[in-house]
Amino acid sequence: MTFMLETSARLLRLLSLLQSRADWTGAELAERLEVGLRTVRRDIDRLRDLGYPVDATPGVAGGYRLGVGAALPPLLLDDEEAVAVAISLRTAATGNVAGLEEGSLRALAKLQQVLPSRLRHRVSAFQAATVPLAGAAVPAVSADLLTALAAVCRDQRRLRLRYQGRAGVSAREVEPHRLVHTPRRWYLLAWDVGKGDWRTFRVDRIQAPLGMPGARFTPRTPPQEDVAAYVSRTITSAPYRYQARILFHAPLESVAPQTSAGAGRLEAVDAGTCLYSTGSNSLDELAIYIAVKGFDFEVLDPPELVPVLREVSDRLRRAAG
Repeated sequence: MTFMLETSARLLRLLSLLQSRADWTGAELAERLEVGLRTVRRDIDRLRDLGYPVDATPGVAGGYRLGVGAALPPLLLDDEEAVAVAISLRTAATGNVAGLEEGSLRALAKLQQVLPSRLRHRVSAFQAATVPLAGAAVPAVSADLLTALAAVCRDQRRLRLRYQGRAGVSAREVEPHRLVHTPRRWYLLAWDVGKGDWRTFRVDRIQAPLGMPGARFTPRTPPQEDVAAYVSRTITSAPYRYQARILFHAPLESVAPQTSAGAGRLEAVDAGTCLYSTGSNSLDELAIYIAVKGFDFEVLDPPELVPVLREVSDRLRRAAG
């Protein structure tokens, strides 16, 4: 009985090691498990008998890796991994990706059922202390649509899609590059074949179902090395009626905590000033948004923002009395 318990514990340890990274040599596994190479080979065979697809590569540089099977094997998580997964599932259950809520809650229920008491208390404390902030409704995106877009990005295949733009629905042929997300929305960065240029598409405006993936394409050099920064620039200025450039008389490190990548792009000019590019459909909204940052500033564009700032200033002065 003791031998069986030791073997079972070692098999679980071996499975955990194989899940923790892609490739292991037999010698590395033997050292971690404190057994000989022959025992490692026997344990690998036992895992295969239990249905785990362990692939082996022969030769001096060979080793073992956990392959892809027909069913998902049980995952062995350490304490920090288990807490991270539980919190992530709770967040996904209340997020803006449609179709994940029910699956996330089911997975979370299974995980909480087997969590040790010490870890369950940590997850419960997070849930008890966290309250979602209600805000403006944001269109949810389909989890199936996101995974389909991620697949064509990965496989580098052209895609025909129907997109709801400001001028109506249009058919587009694109070469998908990356999915980028802000706390509120998902975006697809792709080369638009018809436009002959890079375009950023809001995923919630892409109509499902997608067309069948097309031919493979050779990836183009992205418009900017920092893809997230490029998408931030395109979504914070181009879609709006008014595009503003504001010179803050403060160092970038002071202004940065008061801004977000989803609202505007911030660039250092020198040690004491920085340039903020943003956009809005309302000059009043722009005036208030910039003023409440708490720094002296100068309006570079648009010029019509200046008289609006005067009007807002007079209004606030009258209110203060």
